[in-house]
Amino acid sequence: MIFGERVRLRRLERADLPLFVAWLNDPELRDHLAVAYPLSQAQEEHWFEATLRMEPALQPFAIEARLRPRARTFTMVGTVSFHGVDWRHRTAELGLFIGQRALWGKGYGTDALRALAAFAFGELNLNRLWLRVYEDNVRARKSYEKVGFVVEGRLRQDRFHAGRFHDTLVMGLLRSEWRRP
Repeated sequence: MIFGERVRLRRLERADLPLFVAWLNDPELRDHLAVAYPLSQAQEEHWFEATLRMEPALQPFAIEARLRPRARTFTMVGTVSFHGVDWRHRTAELGLFIGQRALWGKGYGTDALRALAAFAFGELNLNRLWLRVYEDNVRARKSYEKVGFVVEGRLRQDRFHAGRFHDTLVMGLLRSEWRRP
């Protein structure tokens, strides 16, 4: 496991899939992800089986959080993963979501991202992390900025949603910019 201050990251288990299906079938959550259509349990199981065949660095993590200070139990609240690692250039694209709407804006995603960045720079010897975020996802952008990510570029009219085109921002974080909490 990988530990943050309030979260821990662990590998996904098959038993986690029903919760993922429920989360990914929430239209408000999907508005901020590259998932356009509702998912079935069978589709999620197919995805899970494919993740088991990926190299270990690309296998997703469950985000488990202590929901109360000093609590001994953890509750799964979302997921974080590398979408791709370029070992030659020491870069990785990552993605994250908090599935429980009541926990949005509580800092769990920020803590998970800090823990993953520490792992990426310290254990995997990566030099650059990057991600894409929709311009209208202000909450996520603020979280990424707290970790140290900066806007590196803009993909103009990259996404069609709710009847109009929106930009996608590319944000990055270099090892030399990384500030451990």
